[in-house]
Amino acid sequence: MILIGQYDSPFVRRVAIALNLYGMAYEHRPWSVFGDADKVAPFNPLIRVPTLVLDSGDVLIESALILDYLDEQAGERALIASSGPQRREALKVCALGTGLADKAVALVYERVLHKEKSQAWLDRCTGQVERVLNALEADRAARATQYWFGESIGHADIAVACALRFAREAHPEIVSSTRWPTLIGHSDRCETLPVFQSIVQPFNPPR
Repeated sequence: MILIGQYDSPFVRRVAIALNLYGMAYEHRPWSVFGDADKVAPFNPLIRVPTLVLDSGDVLIESALILDYLDEQAGERALIASSGPQRREALKVCALGTGLADKAVALVYERVLHKEKSQAWLDRCTGQVERVLNALEADRAARATQYWFGESIGHADIAVACALRFAREAHPEIVSSTRWPTLIGHSDRCETLPVFQSIVQPFNPPR
């Protein structure tokens, strides 16, 4: 398999971490959607990452779709419950985590790529980020387990940790470690794991 995208993307990173936890071999092509758009386009017409090229030649796009495929291959080792309330709860946390990442990316694009910035859009995205962090903080603080849904790491932990690292690096003026202490502590513990330390790239804003 070939994983396309740079590890400073929280979406690419969560897929790479899952691949490694599953022990699935892949080739990594750290292409940027800005600097390497011409390389990404033949595989994904949206020119978005992550993009996963299977050994069959089939191409999967979007992190949720890619992880659904990987979970299917992993079977009982899947990093999420197969059904029931716990699966729905985990998917909700994943959606909040990826939504946080999406809004954090949107803030970067507005600040870096647009000469004339929309303060209304900046305020809206900032408010969305803060509300998601509040919701995740409350949810995580209510759970006494080592990881979000038990004693083993899952997709929810990975999605939130990857999103939070990106948001903290890209927007340190917004994401305060004192304002969301439980969430930051959870993310920091994830970041000490070897798989997180081996799959990481400092945030490099587009130019």
